[in-house]
Amino acid sequence: MKRLAVYCGSATPADPRYIECARAVGRSFAERGIGLVYGGGRLGLMGAVADATLEAGGEVIGVIPTALVDAEVAHKGCTELHVVETMHQRKQAFTDLSDGFVTIPGGTGTMDELWEAMSWAQLGYHAKPVGLLNVAGYYDGLLEFWAKMGEVGFVRAQHRGLLIASDDLDDLLARMAEYQPHRTIFAMKARDL
Repeated sequence: MKRLAVYCGSATPADPRYIECARAVGRSFAERGIGLVYGGGRLGLMGAVADATLEAGGEVIGVIPTALVDAEVAHKGCTELHVVETMHQRKQAFTDLSDGFVTIPGGTGTMDELWEAMSWAQLGYHAKPVGLLNVAGYYDGLLEFWAKMGEVGFVRAQHRGLLIASDDLDDLLARMAEYQPHRTIFAMKARDL
């Protein structure tokens, strides 16, 4: 994995574990020679992951919509900063520029990015690993919901392994590196669905 997209929040929660998580991810990427692809912002967890990657000598590629550049939240210190018109273009760029996706804590935008990466993997638009770093139990409820979708039958058995989750970054990255693509919906026939 040469580059990974990181989905995370632009907020700075009061609990310091979330910012430290972002910094640890950035440092780890740089130490491993993994380039960071992210939302291009300088605030919150986004800014922390980018700053830590840069401080450790790593590559940082930001992708940000014009509207957010205009709001003066763009991180001007990125190795590369791609300015796009829409959020859809931003998410497509994340997919095009990265070899996989890591989600750390965030809010609505982070969830949008995670679920789109999952949906696109399930369908067959990409065959890249989708990881979730469950810091301080932040995603416990989401992981329960993911399991529930499988139990009920809304996630097929062959797709239940799409989401690679761990509370340990080293474990998560190792499992993502070993990811084997599944049989996508595009490769199935109606009888399989």
